[in-house]
Amino acid sequence: MPAVVIAATNLMSALQERLAGEGELLTFADTEPIQALQAILEQRPSLIVLERLFAATPRGAALINRIKTDPQLGNAEVRVMSHTGDYSRQVATPSKVEAPAQAAGGASAAHPGTSGVAIVEPAKPLDWQGTRRAPRYRVRPGVEIQVDGNPASVVDLSTVGVQVLSSTILRPNQKVRVSIPNDDFVMRFRGAVAWAKFELPKPNDPPRYRAGVDFADADPAAVDDFCTKVKV
Repeated sequence: MPAVVIAATNLMSALQERLAGEGELLTFADTEPIQALQAILEQRPSLIVLERLFAATPRGAALINRIKTDPQLGNAEVRVMSHTGDYSRQVATPSKVEAPAQAAGGASAAHPGTSGVAIVEPAKPLDWQGTRRAPRYRVRPGVEIQVDGNPASVVDLSTVGVQVLSSTILRPNQKVRVSIPNDDFVMRFRGAVAWAKFELPKPNDPPRYRAGVDFADADPAAVDDFCTKVKV
């Protein structure tokens, strides 16, 4: 069974040299996390290697977390390795999983003076950054709004913010325009992305961004009326 290796194209050959004793290698560029995940789910390799720079990105963190949550991959060892030097760290075993440290807003980041890898803690609420300043309602499936002119599925909603799933990139602190349809008119106002994270959902589903958006100048009464209509 080949080991799966994921690294930037220009770093792959150096990493392959470090893995010369691991047998057959199945390699993927760092721009191919979906293809790599598909191969991992099909092959169920005993060894998965992420180049250190890729592991410190949101996509690298999402891939490690995806492996963590799949019981069929419980026997996979995940290593983060540098293409140079002798850095190598086991970040996932059947009993312990680690992932790149999360910076504020959900982005992964290596901190100066550390390895850039931290033990995954139990998941916090999706808006643990403090966006829940008002009662928040789950909405029925299929409810969409526009964020910067792009459709986004609503997960939950309040008079001060919304949690969405979007195929379009959303980044923390990004200023956005929000449009919400409400009967015979459309509410339009400004907002800002409070937090965002990249997700790799189930196989055959496209990658997406989950984000919390704070409303800046929305009409609370109009948004509350919309919440009443779409909440479950």
